[in-house]
This record gives sequence, structure tokens and C-alpha cells, in this order.
Amino acid sequence: MSSHASKSAPAPAAPVIPLRPAPVPSEPLWRNVVGDVLRRERLAQKRTLKDVADAGRISMPYLSEVERGRKEASSEVLAAAAKALGLSLAELLALVQAELIRLASRTHVQSVRTVGRAAARQSAPRQSEVRLAA
Repeated sequence: MSSHASKSAPAPAAPVIPLRPAPVPSEPLWRNVVGDVLRRERLAQKRTLKDVADAGRISMPYLSEVERGRKEASSEVLAAAAKALGLSLAELLALVQAELIRLASRTHVQSVRTVGRAAARQSAPRQSEVRLAA
């Protein structure tokens, strides 16, 4: 009988050490949320970009860039855009705050799920996996 004939039980799996942390969704950017709220309010009123830009004395290309989150608008521009939409600056900022809270809570739930899934994957190795340490 050769020594190769007897098989031993597989070695226990080594603990998993991630090469890099699981990606966590980033917080929403202020300029993107402000732009989304401005655009949503404008469209809810069925107004054109030109109409709101003219009413707020803001250049149409600049307002377009603000709505798309490409530019950080100054408080003066935000106040002018809000007024053109029939809102006070405080009302606009309250809408932005509510949207930020909604997006942040969604991001938090996603990050908890992502971290939870990563932990579950790490704790249940397959026999055929090779684990590398960083």
C-alpha cells in the first residue's frame, strides 16, 4: 500500500483577508442635488430653461450647467433661480435638504447591504477558492 492511497480530510479554510475594502457608495454631491431639485421644480411648472433663466436674469447655458450638476451656483444665483420659480431661497434649500436626506438614507442602506454581502462572501469560502493575503 502506497502512502498516496490514504487521503486525509481537507485543510480548514484560511480566514479571508480582503485585498481592498468593499466599495461604499459615496454621498450625493450638493451641486447634483441642487440641480436635480431646480430641474424638477422647473419641469413641474412646465416651464422652459429659457423662461426660468430670463426670469432669474441668469444666462441660459449657466442655468443648464447648474441643473446638470456641472457648476456650483453661488447663493445669489440660487436665490435668483428660486425667485424665478416662485420659491424663496429657504424653500429651495428645504427641498434640497429633503432630497439629500432621502438620497443619504438610500446610500446608507446600500452601503449596509454591500458591507453585509461582502462579509457573507468572506465568511463562506468555497473549497476550490484560493485566498490571497494583501
